[in-house]
Amino acid sequence: MKISRFKKIALVSFHLLLGWVCSGQDSIPVMEADTTRIDTLVIRAMQDPIKIIPRGVSLTNPVISFKGTRPITKRKKKFRVPSFWERINELDIQLSEVAFVNWNAGGDNAVSALAKLYFVRNYKFRYFQWDNDLEFRFGWNAQEGRKWRKTDDAIRFSSTVGYRRDTISNWYYSVKANFNTQFADGFKYPNRENPISRFMSPGYLFLGAGTSYIPEGKKFNLYLSPFTFKGTFVLDQELANRGAFGVEKATLDADGNVITPGKNLYAELGMLVTHKWEFELAKNVLVNHNISLYGDYLRSFGNIDIDWQLKFTFKVNEFMTATVVTQTIYDDDILFDREEGPNGEVINPGEPRIQFRQQLGIGINYKF
Repeated sequence: MKISRFKKIALVSFHLLLGWVCSGQDSIPVMEADTTRIDTLVIRAMQDPIKIIPRGVSLTNPVISFKGTRPITKRKKKFRVPSFWERINELDIQLSEVAFVNWNAGGDNAVSALAKLYFVRNYKFRYFQWDNDLEFRFGWNAQEGRKWRKTDDAIRFSSTVGYRRDTISNWYYSVKANFNTQFADGFKYPNRENPISRFMSPGYLFLGAGTSYIPEGKKFNLYLSPFTFKGTFVLDQELANRGAFGVEKATLDADGNVITPGKNLYAELGMLVTHKWEFELAKNVLVNHNISLYGDYLRSFGNIDIDWQLKFTFKVNEFMTATVVTQTIYDDDILFDREEGPNGEVINPGEPRIQFRQQLGIGINYKF
C-alpha cells in the first residue's frame, strides 16, 4: 500500500514529538539510601517481615530501670573554666599524745601538735611565669609538770617572676624575692627569761635577679643569681645590742650603759642558688626537696650559708598523711655559746654550728 508523501511527513513528526515528550519525564525520584538502580528502572528494596521467631527471644519494648543504680560516694567536682593560674590551699594538722595511768615503768603525760597552712598561686602563659608560695608553721609540746614549749615556728614567703624569649626554651630571665621570719619568742629551754629570737629578730630578705631553669610538665625549679641582696633584720633592740645574728652590736661604757645602740640590719651582697624539686618516689610516696645556697662577696667570700629541707609524704588516703621532715641549716653569722663579761667584754666569741631538726608525724591534710 502506497503512502502519500504528506502522510510520511506527518508520521515522522509524530514519532519525533513522542520521543521528546518521553525523554523529558522523571516520574520516579532517585533514592540513594534504600534503592537499587538498574539502567532506567528503579526497584525499591523492602525489608521482609520476620516470620520465624527463635525461642527465648523477647521483642518487647525496652524499659528503663533504676534497680541497678548506686548512690554517688564522691561528690562530683564542678566544671571550671581553664585558667592560667594554679591555686593550692592546704591545711595540715598533726597530733601526738601519750598518757600513763599507774604505769610501773614511769613517764609523763604529753601532747604535741603541729599546724601548717600552705598557699600557692602560680601564673603561666607563654613567655611569662609568676610563682608565689606562702607557708605558716607552728608546733608546740605540752608535758605534765612543765609549761608548753615551741617545737616549730616559721613564716616563709617566696615570689619569682620569669620571662623567656620563646615557648620552646626552658630557661627564664628571673627576679626572685624570699622572706623568712617567725611568730613567737624562742628560748634556750629551760631558760624562759631571755629570748634568743623573736618576730623579725631575725627576719631574712633575699632580693636578686638571675636565670631559672623550669622544664615543662615537671615540678622542678633551678634558680641561679650572681647578684642577690641579703638583709638580716633584728628589730628587737635588746637582741640588736647583743649583736645577735651578725648585726653590729651596741657600744657600751665602763658601767655597761649603751652609748651607741646596735644596728637593726645586716646587709650582704652575694650569689644565691636555689633548687626546688617535687617528685613521686613510689606509689603514694611524694618527695619535696628545697635547698638554698648563699655566698657573700663582701665580708666572708667563699663561705656558703646552707638551708636544706627534705620532706617525705606518705599518703594514706585522701585526707590522712604521714610525713617525715628534715632540715639542715648552716649560717656563720649565727654563733653558739657566746659569752660576754659584765662590762661587755667578750669572754668566748662563740662559733657557728650545723643546725638540724627532724619531725615525724601522722595527721590530717585538707585541700580547699
